[in-house]
Amino acid sequence: MRQGALPVSAATVSGVADDLPSPGGLPGDQRAPDAAARERLVRAAEEAMTLGPFSVMQKTRVPPSGDKHDFISLAPYWWPDPSKPGGLPYVRRDGEVNPESKRDVDDALFDQMHTSVTALARAYQATREERFAARAALLLRVWFLDPATRMNPNLDYGQAVPGLNQGRGEGIIVTRRLAGMLAAVRSLDGSPSWAAADKAGLKAWCAAFTTWLRTSKNGRAEAAAKNNHGTWYDAQVVALLLYADRRDEARAMIETSTKKRLAAQIEPDGRQPQELQRTRAWSYSVMNLDGWFTLARLAEQVGIDLWHYRTRDGRSIQAALDYLVPFADRTKKWPHAQITQFETNSLVGLLRQAAVVWKADRYAVLVDRLSGSASNRTDSTSAALRTPRSGDRPFGDDQICE
Repeated sequence: MRQGALPVSAATVSGVADDLPSPGGLPGDQRAPDAAARERLVRAAEEAMTLGPFSVMQKTRVPPSGDKHDFISLAPYWWPDPSKPGGLPYVRRDGEVNPESKRDVDDALFDQMHTSVTALARAYQATREERFAARAALLLRVWFLDPATRMNPNLDYGQAVPGLNQGRGEGIIVTRRLAGMLAAVRSLDGSPSWAAADKAGLKAWCAAFTTWLRTSKNGRAEAAAKNNHGTWYDAQVVALLLYADRRDEARAMIETSTKKRLAAQIEPDGRQPQELQRTRAWSYSVMNLDGWFTLARLAEQVGIDLWHYRTRDGRSIQAALDYLVPFADRTKKWPHAQITQFETNSLVGLLRQAAVVWKADRYAVLVDRLSGSASNRTDSTSAALRTPRSGDRPFGDDQICE
């Protein structure tokens, strides 16, 4: 398994493939990608052909259960307490990533796996080259299906805090990109490399993980979260239910839980108060909005329009985006904390989708301005349809959050 250059390779892959249900743009948009987008997609897939396979068994750290099949990660913003013997229990420094949290844990491998699978599946959809499907199938089997290498369908030991706990609900955020990956995996249907037994096995894994998310202590805690954790919890459960062909349950969850969550999280003027409390308020506002875009795409599959859903007092996904736009455009100065770099291009991927969903040219114009491509623009709507490029991702998986 090649891993030495993985941080760059994973970024290359995710920049063109992450969360893209079809190579042409939005979910249900089956138009072929333009030549440049296709080239980027194939280049990312060629890169992914050289990576992995990845497995939870590759870590040397042993989870508290004694079973290396269990996924383990460490809370990123927790540090040794210099006033305590051995530094225990750790103390929280919001927004400051402890490098220890990235060593010998499963979340980095998961990130590499899902970005590679997504790129390969999308390239197969665009080119019908079987080698891409075969490699994606291999990566999926190793991570989810092979008894010797598979991940157990739980996150009992996600985002553990040394000296405080062995795992917690916040660790569920680590697997949030399952939603985009599972959408991509549907592209493998019909490939001889992805057999009916493989698909059935992945469906069974998704069903088991859904049960854990709904019934475990960590899962129930995350379901009750009022911030981005709750948003991405909903996105994961809905995506898992859809892949397992449990559409009625997915629809019911969106109607009974997700709509209430939107009303609680987004103010009529578009502010997201829970995210604005953070030390990286811009990053978390964009990251949570990314979760809402993901949920809106998933909701389309069960006939629910979250894109245009609006409460009586005006709370909506579009309001949340419009609140952020003037700060990305630099017409307003960001008035909240942001201890890391203020990256306006983190909004580009969402703006591309917004230009199509709401048929608003102003979003596409801002895309060109932020990406520096205005001089080459011939049509703003077609620009908005381009496959997102590296740097479009709202909140990189190298910044796993809590």
